[in-house]
Amino acid sequence: MTLGDLLDVSDTWERRLVWLLQLALVGLIGYGTVTGRASVSVTAGLALGVTLLPAVLRREYGYAMDAGLVLWITAAVFLHSLGSIGIYRQYQWYDEVTHTVSSIVVAGFGYASFRALELHSDDVAVPSAFRSLFIVVFVLAAGVLWEVFEYALGDLVPVYGVDDIATDFVFNAIGGLIVAIWGAGHVGGLVGFLRDRLRSTADQ
Repeated sequence: MTLGDLLDVSDTWERRLVWLLQLALVGLIGYGTVTGRASVSVTAGLALGVTLLPAVLRREYGYAMDAGLVLWITAAVFLHSLGSIGIYRQYQWYDEVTHTVSSIVVAGFGYASFRALELHSDDVAVPSAFRSLFIVVFVLAAGVLWEVFEYALGDLVPVYGVDDIATDFVFNAIGGLIVAIWGAGHVGGLVGFLRDRLRSTADQ
């Protein structure tokens, strides 16, 4: 079952929702520019770039990502960008929601990459329990890189302190566990694409 099947929304409506969220991101970029809030513009700009990656994969490699997965990715980066206008400061629960949603995306891609490598190589074979552990560890490692990235950007991306970072890691782990327990099967199409790319690279 794909993520699109799980969400139970037609491909047409999923694409329309993605388009609306992308349009909203453009609006956030404009809002940040007009008001002089660089953090809003930068965050929304990066998010918009992420939402365009599925289209790039389709154009360059002929891979049509599951519409439900595209919608989930777009919603995750949109929620994060929306929080930059001040919602993060006002509502702690919003930060927890966005990190959980985003970590599910990161965990899905981490699992797909690892599983594709496992299927590609005869020398790699791991038990399912280790795959689940890998998903959680991968999400936490990605969380560390993200926090370093935020600090590197300085004032362009707001940082809310050590307590906030600790909370972020808790909900990153929750997102990873959700994928490890229930969600790995929903990225089968991505696993197949990455495995085919590995085979293609090896044959060159």
